[in-house]
Amino acid sequence: MAESATFTNATQVLEPFKGIKKVTIEEYFTSGHRTCQGCESALVMKLMVKAAGPRTIVLGSTGCMYVANTTYYTTPWVVPWMHTQLGSSGAAALGTAAGLKALMRKGKMKPEPINVIAFCGDGGGADMGLNAISATLTHREYNCLILLYDNESYANTDIQLSGLTPYGAHTTFSPPGKVKRIIHTRWKKNVAGMLAAGHPECRYVATVCASFAVEMMNKVRRALTIGGPTFIHSLDPCPKGWDYDPMLSHELGELAVETGIFPLYEVEDGVVKYYGKTKAIVEGRKRKPVREYLLKQGRFAHFTEEDIEYFQAKVDEMWEKWEIPGVVPFRRLEATRAALGVK
Repeated sequence: MAESATFTNATQVLEPFKGIKKVTIEEYFTSGHRTCQGCESALVMKLMVKAAGPRTIVLGSTGCMYVANTTYYTTPWVVPWMHTQLGSSGAAALGTAAGLKALMRKGKMKPEPINVIAFCGDGGGADMGLNAISATLTHREYNCLILLYDNESYANTDIQLSGLTPYGAHTTFSPPGKVKRIIHTRWKKNVAGMLAAGHPECRYVATVCASFAVEMMNKVRRALTIGGPTFIHSLDPCPKGWDYDPMLSHELGELAVETGIFPLYEVEDGVVKYYGKTKAIVEGRKRKPVREYLLKQGRFAHFTEEDIEYFQAKVDEMWEKWEIPGVVPFRRLEATRAALGVK
């Protein structure tokens, strides 16, 4: 991770794990959940809190990871946990961090580092909760992490379309038909890039995938170390919503990165750093064709060659025409100058 000073209100240094053998054995998300077989979001919760440690408060907005983890008086959470409403993960994180800071300032709690992590799904984070997250990222005096677990639909309520559903995907709100094959024609929101570009007070934004577990945990640890509000976007393959064999969850996470569809990076103090297979792509490695990713999922079974070619062209655009490849969708500077007639 990039070397830089922490905020004055940052209270801890969580060193990165130097490989899988150095990861702590303690678990703070254990048995007792009711997630689907092959659910990557459950793995994200496990890795997230394992990286954070026991002095952590977890806030969960309504969604899969709320409903599946609090059934009939059982919970897999070993750390303190609280439910918050669907669109309020940002507000809950900010309020909790502010409350802890006030109690410590007044001497009602001993000053100590307590991690505040709020998680939300793509519907609760990228759609109706985006405004609260945006507001939270402007309050640099409070330490909290917001983690968006993105399974690309409102999966908890039977796979409805969200702002992060990829182009053309079959959901209960976008079923392919005989008259119109492609119902969902929008491209997926670029949430991490948008929040990084639009919130200069937020010092740390990153993307992760549980298929690359150690990297993910180290980004969580960096977010909790640097101080202030931070944001992480996790891509979580979903067997139910994506319609694939649960054994393919890990492979699909890797393919999303190897095809360039979901880049892995961090933005710390305005500096972009790529990771792993994304870094290799930036340095010249050829991306895998998107068809290898799309055709393993039933939600794209209706795609024709033309549809696959369009999807590939949009991904190519991310890497060949964006000013910061895979991160910010502004056109390359030379293209902008040419359009304006500037030499």
